[in-house]
Amino acid sequence: MTASPTKVTRSPRQLFAAVVGLVFLLVGVLGFIPGVTTNYDQLGGAGHESGALLLGLFQVSILHNLVHVAFGLAGLAMARTAGSARAFLVGGGVIYLVLWLYGLLINHSSTANFVPVNGADNWLHLVLGIGMVVLGVIPVSRARSA
Repeated sequence: MTASPTKVTRSPRQLFAAVVGLVFLLVGVLGFIPGVTTNYDQLGGAGHESGALLLGLFQVSILHNLVHVAFGLAGLAMARTAGSARAFLVGGGVIYLVLWLYGLLINHSSTANFVPVNGADNWLHLVLGIGMVVLGVIPVSRARSA
């Protein structure tokens, strides 16, 4: 008895969402690894007091890492259909653009910086937001076989 081949079609946008989701998941996990995250002994639950830096540059906390993990899992789940992949990319991009503005407007030493974010995070959030929105709206071919 031979199994018949199953044809699966995925749009490039679904691939974009899956890759972005996988990167977020990876970043969230890396935030919990000493060495990849410097000052790991200063990793706080939430708030601007966390002194841990992912790759020695991006301020992280347990909350920040968990948000990245959740965002990554959402991206992977939403990559299952073209419509939800688009929603993840555009909606997630808008969220990151709002987070960029928030990071610019708050005092990084105040309790308002609960995520926490620093200057490097702010500019990364801008790039991520623009990149995700672009990936969500650029015209792509309908589907490809996998």
